[in-house]
Amino acid sequence: MANDRFANLLAPGRIGTLELKNRIYMTAMGTNLAEPGGVCGERTRAYYGERAKGGVGLITVGSVGVAWPVGSALQNQVAISEDRHVPGIKALVDEVHGHGAKIALQLHFGGLVAATDMKEGRPVWTPSIPSGKAGDLMEGFLEAELAAADFLKYGEIKFRVMTREDVRELVRLFVAAAQRTRASGADGIELHGGHGYIFSSFLSPYTNKRTDEYGGSVENRARLLLETIGGIRSALGRDFPLWVKIDTQEFGKPEGIGVEDAMTVSRLAEAAGADAITASTYADQAWGINHSGSNIPDVPEIMVPGAMAVKSAVKIPVLASGRIELAAADRHIGEGGFDFLGLGRPLLADAQLARKLTEGRAADVRPCIYCYCCVSQIYFSRPVKCAVNPDTGFERELAIAPAATRKRVVVIGGGPAGLETARRLAQKGHEVMLLEQSDRLGGTAQFAAIAYQPNERVVEWLRRQIDASGVDVRLKTRATPELIRSLSPDTVVVATGAVRAMPPIPGAQRPNVLSGEDMRRLVLGEDLGSLKGKTGWSTRIATKVGALTGATKSFELIRSATRAWMPLGKRIVIIGGELVGLELAEFLAHRGRQITVIDDGARFGAGLHIVRRWRVLAELRQLGVARLTQATEIAIGENCVTYVNLNGQARKVGADHVIVAKGATGDLGLADSLRAAGFNVHTAGDCGGVGYIEGAMGDAARVAAAI
Repeated sequence: MANDRFANLLAPGRIGTLELKNRIYMTAMGTNLAEPGGVCGERTRAYYGERAKGGVGLITVGSVGVAWPVGSALQNQVAISEDRHVPGIKALVDEVHGHGAKIALQLHFGGLVAATDMKEGRPVWTPSIPSGKAGDLMEGFLEAELAAADFLKYGEIKFRVMTREDVRELVRLFVAAAQRTRASGADGIELHGGHGYIFSSFLSPYTNKRTDEYGGSVENRARLLLETIGGIRSALGRDFPLWVKIDTQEFGKPEGIGVEDAMTVSRLAEAAGADAITASTYADQAWGINHSGSNIPDVPEIMVPGAMAVKSAVKIPVLASGRIELAAADRHIGEGGFDFLGLGRPLLADAQLARKLTEGRAADVRPCIYCYCCVSQIYFSRPVKCAVNPDTGFERELAIAPAATRKRVVVIGGGPAGLETARRLAQKGHEVMLLEQSDRLGGTAQFAAIAYQPNERVVEWLRRQIDASGVDVRLKTRATPELIRSLSPDTVVVATGAVRAMPPIPGAQRPNVLSGEDMRRLVLGEDLGSLKGKTGWSTRIATKVGALTGATKSFELIRSATRAWMPLGKRIVIIGGELVGLELAEFLAHRGRQITVIDDGARFGAGLHIVRRWRVLAELRQLGVARLTQATEIAIGENCVTYVNLNGQARKVGADHVIVAKGATGDLGLADSLRAAGFNVHTAGDCGGVGYIEGAMGDAARVAAAI
């Protein structure tokens, strides 16, 4: 069925001799899903096969090592460095072809960022000895992460400045890998020429200080890449599809690759026989915020100008990616800005994205919330996963299949865990009733959606899915053993969330002190009577009116309104430096408040994945948010918070309001009482321990699979 809304995205495309059914491709990403020895196994086939079944035109298998284990960036990286790797790749190719998609291998050699070489004591290949540069990476890691991190166990990193013989050997390795790629039945090759890997380090004047024919001018710095293209063309001929990924800019590196360099390299690659250019970016990786500031950007469309510049320089197609919304990508393609849209994180969140667009079901696409769960796995040598889609990496194990026996299931709790559990159970064919004691679905995630806007997308998606699922939703319904018994369920799922008790902090009873639960009630207009004494009557009336009119149900309206007015003073101290406290600090700082975050921990940001944590910590610093770590004897006084700092000195911070953003714990009381009453009970989400949206969605998938 045609979908005019995305007519350009869904139109057929062509890269060299490769015919593609649409302009959506799965961009290359590292996954750490390979079997020992770099072999492509069942888990990898399931992962890519699901995206192929989901309707993309092209799958690009990321980071396929041409010299494995030498040059490997990931511990469990797919390889094609030996003939023994071909059968596994061929099985993957057959899987993807069986679902009507095409598949290319991204040939890869890590060079200066070959983490496996560093870990195993091999010298990393480089055009020249790199210069060290200070940064703030280590500040973002939690103590437990530092204790477990591989990169702290590398020892001294050794370098192998490549000779002309090494250059010839590397070209030979790429050509041999290209020949195996064709033998596997794959449809094309992408040479990874970006992101600090070997071609990129030659292309960048920041890392290439050579004075021979492989250094100096942009033409010389491109020589290794061009010789590799030429070698592959000599071996495979002109008809086998071959394209190159390059960086159009290195953010934070004034002496690095610039757009003009990229345009020149693109023209040279086209002349050498490249069928397309994948336009990416890179950044100074010594600074944490840059890890979400280039090729996996937090800022939408930051890579689009570079792609457009390359498009203006060449006649071959240009592939673009990097947090480009679907409607925007369709417009850019229609206007000739680039030719293909690469999706990474969105296809982890919903493997069926392209098929849903084709069927006119864009609203059914499960949204990515840009939390960097997926990317952060790489820093700890773990397999890829997705916070909102627990099926990612477990496509076979968690696949939703019709239940052998239809059951009557009561799900208690309308937050993400309850909603996702109910959705999955309904898809399996069970009769599902969902009980929620408030007047709306979303749970605490509604509050999280106000502080961090992308969360809104998954809350709204879950609501829409439940509306369409046939689940019997009962709002304003408190679950009791008596009520549950009257419903005669075969199984009960308790997904009631965490409890947020006020920790025993001296002065916590003061009227200017709000707990996380108080903030949720205030923002959502719930149980306002409990806030008497903490807020004025005018505030409670305004909030009540907002609740009655439905204004407090609009996330965007709340975000907009709070920029103009909030019943909070200028100086706010937040006690608690984990995810909730930091996101709240950022939200309030953007609304003109002077924020101090204080905690007894040595590191802030637990609950945030490392790549997003780096960004949040940097943005808080830019916003002037004070962060006080290792504080003891925290107490709340008259318009102040007192504490003892890490040097043993007594200190005081002025505070018009204090928000306590800690104290959330699991609560299995209801689950235990229902079990005692004889019910078959499962639990999901924060009632079993705080796990945020990722924990809620993962629990929901596991519980639904078990019923």
